[in-house]
Amino acid sequence: MASALAAAKAGDYGTALAIWEPMAREGNARAQNNIAACFSAGYGVDENPELAAKWLGLSAASGDPVGQRNLATLYFRGEGVAQDDDEAMRLYRLAADQGDATAQDMLSWMLAERGDYEGARLLAEQAAAQGIAASMTRLGNLYHDALGVERDPHRAAGWWRKAAMMGDADGQARLGAAHLTGAGVVADPVAALALLLRARDGGSKLAANFIPAANEILSPEQRAAAARRASEPLALENMP
Repeated sequence: MASALAAAKAGDYGTALAIWEPMAREGNARAQNNIAACFSAGYGVDENPELAAKWLGLSAASGDPVGQRNLATLYFRGEGVAQDDDEAMRLYRLAADQGDATAQDMLSWMLAERGDYEGARLLAEQAAAQGIAASMTRLGNLYHDALGVERDPHRAAGWWRKAAMMGDADGQARLGAAHLTGAGVVADPVAALALLLRARDGGSKLAANFIPAANEILSPEQRAAAARRASEPLALENMP
């Protein structure tokens, strides 16, 4: 398995697949998952979502959490299988119950979308404990919006700060907005704009909702200072 992974990392998917295929046919769940990844992305073979789903079905049936999580993603997206949120959630749950952090995070998001905020919070806490920044941001959102918990702006900002430090753009946007209004943190428009600019450049669509308000209350010199801070590495000691 190690030599196959080394070959795949080097871009030699032909060698990797030659090693994985006999292992997969003998029932190795992780090899089955890896072959599925190749068919899903077209690595060393023609892209084929249906074959990816077939191999992931074998991996998932063997109880491999990565296979379960990846198959769940195919059902969620409707790639190689009929789109089915319920089946996606069932498979995410199987992987999440085995401690798969990515599955915990995705299932948390799906539960929140369905209004099960208690379930979303519990799973987000598990994923956040394993370093998943998106779950940290979600926890902040739950506490900020009083979804399944009492509203706690300080706790919300604490979760957003953790997510921001890990590079989560939405967490940075949320924390920037908090510093703009002083919700749970000290009001600091310069720090707010710096975080919002960083979040925007990192791909957060939320940031654009708050940048105009920050620009409006800052002087040109302050806006320039915020832009400089946004371009520098984010360090805890520089956080207000």
